[in-house]
Amino acid sequence: MPKRFVSIWFKYLLTDREAIRLKSLRELPVAFTEADHGRMLVMTMNALAEQSGIRPGITVADARVIAPGIQLFEHKPGRNIKLLKGLAEWCLRYTPLVMVDPPDGLLLDVTGCTHLKGGEAGFLKDLTGRLKGLGYTTRPGMADTIGCAWAVARCAESGLIVPPGAQRNALMPLPPASLRLGLDLLIKLRELGFYQVGSFIHLPKSVLKRRFGGNMVLRLYQALGQEAEFLLPLKEPVPYTERLALLEPIRTREVIENTVHGLIDTLCKRLYGEGLGLRSALLTYCRIDGKSGHLTIGTNHPSQRTDHLFKLFALQFDQIAPGLGIELFILDATKTEPASDKQNLLWNGKPGADSEEIAELLDNVGARVGKDHIHRYLPQEHHWPERAAGNTTDLAKSPESEWPEDKIRPVQLLEPPEPIEAMALTPDYAPRQFVYRHERHIIVQADGPERINHEWWIEDGGYRDYYVAEDEEGMRYWLFGTPNDLPGQTRRWFIHGYFP
Repeated sequence: MPKRFVSIWFKYLLTDREAIRLKSLRELPVAFTEADHGRMLVMTMNALAEQSGIRPGITVADARVIAPGIQLFEHKPGRNIKLLKGLAEWCLRYTPLVMVDPPDGLLLDVTGCTHLKGGEAGFLKDLTGRLKGLGYTTRPGMADTIGCAWAVARCAESGLIVPPGAQRNALMPLPPASLRLGLDLLIKLRELGFYQVGSFIHLPKSVLKRRFGGNMVLRLYQALGQEAEFLLPLKEPVPYTERLALLEPIRTREVIENTVHGLIDTLCKRLYGEGLGLRSALLTYCRIDGKSGHLTIGTNHPSQRTDHLFKLFALQFDQIAPGLGIELFILDATKTEPASDKQNLLWNGKPGADSEEIAELLDNVGARVGKDHIHRYLPQEHHWPERAAGNTTDLAKSPESEWPEDKIRPVQLLEPPEPIEAMALTPDYAPRQFVYRHERHIIVQADGPERINHEWWIEDGGYRDYYVAEDEEGMRYWLFGTPNDLPGQTRRWFIHGYFP
């Protein structure tokens, strides 16, 4: 299939949009100005201003004389690029490959897309018609190459759709400016009497390069398709994506649910065939009024189950505002991972954190309370108790070490440890009683001490002597005392956790 490109030229990019926003300006000549060497010059204007005789580059004073009713606005740098990016995102409903072409255009790779609108003529008619409804005056061109499409969009009087392989014939009657050449080179060509591309298109490549430079040859041969030119899309296409353009706009929730379910099923079958599972996905819906919306989901385990993924999206369906109707759905698998072989799990009677059942349960909970509220604890290579465990949201992450099974540890740790008032018979013994939160506890038995040292590579010195202490009511606590082996040093006591 030959490549087909569309170049869209926004003849009055800024001003038509501004006139639509400011309804009072729709029937008035409008121009945007910019300071240049202390003079205010007209940079761009709308159709009414152009019909009044205003041209780019004239001074503001002259513009006011030519068109007394003209409305002037100061141009903001980068405003056209920002607007072009927004228009490029809007054009994603026609093709996933859209590129901004400053200062006033867009480039689209429509290979394999035109049949969705009844052919190339219907495709351009629908695209330009809807842009006109949004307030833009556009001129499109379609050809096998970016350069040829750009040329016919801006310079051809007719024949905006160039048949496949007919770039040479389409370019010959056009002026040299259609090749995207610099102003100095255009002046030189005009002085030499080259008013059309056909005047020099047959000259040998070596002659053109010697007389006009390498850029002249590059642009000509790119337009002819004899030199490569690549389109750099605004958004990098996702490898696993599904698009569904609807024949009629839909609005009801039931139809939206059925459509999304079918789209997810198509994507899951494709992932299953390649041994992959979905970890995160983005659902984009485009409305007929030009607006769009997004829904995102994430999973804790690579999933290929249509019903499970659909439930995650369904929790957010209340956020969808269909307006006058939705005409396009795009489902992108933004992250995929190899799916585990389920046969290997048949003999595993103890499902772990990476089991599909637990992962789907956590997906449903996370969709309601947020993924940031779900985590698991893994052992860390640290001596200090509050550093010995770390949390992660990744169910597939392997621990750095095993949980210590030969040491007694409480189920609940206090972070940070809380000070207590304790009394011990001797400094190296467990306390006989302690006061915690204004309540006195009498210790009937205690086990310890277990000395835990600081990691010398993290901070200087220090240790703790831990005791498992049980009071008169049968409650058990994890207490520790600070060092007291230096002159003038007094042992302080803390409670660090509870035992069931």
